[in-house]
Amino acid sequence: MTTEITASNVHDLAPADLVAPDQVAGRVYTDPDIFELEMTRIFERTWVWVAHDSELPRPGTFKSTHVGRQPVIVTRDRQGEVRTVLNRCRHRGASVCERKTGRASGFTCPYHAWSYGLDGSLRGVPYPDGYAGVMDRSGMGLQRLRTESYGGMIFATFAEAPEPLSEFLGDARTWIDRFLKQGGGYPVKVLGTHRFRYRGNWKIQLENTTDGYHFPIVHRSWMASVDAETANMMSFMTDPEAITHDLGGGHSVMQMVPEHSDLDADDGTEKLQDRFSPLISQLESVGVEPAEIRRLVRAMHGTGFNLNLFPNVSMSISFFRVLRPISVGETEIEHIAIGPDGPPEITGPVNRERLRAHEHFQGPFGFGTPDDAEGWDRVQRGTAAAPEMPIMVNRGLGREKPSPEGWPTSHVTDETGMRAAYEQWKRMMHDD
Repeated sequence: MTTEITASNVHDLAPADLVAPDQVAGRVYTDPDIFELEMTRIFERTWVWVAHDSELPRPGTFKSTHVGRQPVIVTRDRQGEVRTVLNRCRHRGASVCERKTGRASGFTCPYHAWSYGLDGSLRGVPYPDGYAGVMDRSGMGLQRLRTESYGGMIFATFAEAPEPLSEFLGDARTWIDRFLKQGGGYPVKVLGTHRFRYRGNWKIQLENTTDGYHFPIVHRSWMASVDAETANMMSFMTDPEAITHDLGGGHSVMQMVPEHSDLDADDGTEKLQDRFSPLISQLESVGVEPAEIRRLVRAMHGTGFNLNLFPNVSMSISFFRVLRPISVGETEIEHIAIGPDGPPEITGPVNRERLRAHEHFQGPFGFGTPDDAEGWDRVQRGTAAAPEMPIMVNRGLGREKPSPEGWPTSHVTDETGMRAAYEQWKRMMHDD
């Protein structure tokens, strides 16, 4: 049963009751107590994306990141297994790694030099005689998180007995598989990353990645800056084939360019854009076959959809977008550029072009992300007023229908994906 959200009860409702099928109370963006519950009930109980396989190419490579607000290190140990450990010495709590990425044989605390292996096991304690009879070393390694991966996407969780990652992802796995085809026949790898923060709640960004309604309004400057072919490709507002699916579990996919949803589905009639003619000539000059050139160039714009994986990562057209909650009113975003991992003479020119396209929209001086971030800031500022006034997520509710697969589906400008995320949020925020 859904509790009605009203001006008289909005301050008294339990967190889970602040979400209704068609609206969300503004408190979910501004209440610090709700934020604290989100960190424990969501980010510490479900699978959270932490890395891509290509970021850990060899034993000893690592990446420091966060699960919710808790610092962790993702490593590839000597046997090649991926581990996630808490970045906190078991002695006095100091962090044992301050580098974002690198390669190491283990981690040593700078405070008292307790040392740990890549798998988190305790390797050494200086002057150990002081611990004789008072500490069992076998239980003093770095805290480990359960770690699993799918398609090179690595997830970790603090939950002791989580559902298998494959069940957590569910039908989103089909779309992960499709997203990874943009390697043009090669595996996908991380090319680079940049981070920034906005002054707003994490859920504002979670909504944005599945919000086609804002695109021609917020991104007018980007649409004006690209060639006519690209602008036409992204003019999906009136395209009846452009749709959003609720995939279950809080995950959703927004198909803006349906003909690029599966890059293997190519009948050969689509013209390659003129802007890529220099790239095509360069690939031809090193002997790349026409069919391979076509696959690589068709994938330059990515896969034409945004896949939202609840709660913290999206596979967005041609890049990964990762969110990290900092506080109730501050969020860090990481944009990760990706491209094919193959022979340098082939993938080098392709990846340079992909990076330039990434910078043009997602970069700190790009035409897309700064406009998005301004919108996210304004939502946070606005919801500080009239906390009893709801946030509406009802667009397209009246025309939502099941797809042949059984997924709730509506137009790409509708708020099906937001409703999917908030339904999962509501489930996880119920009292224990």
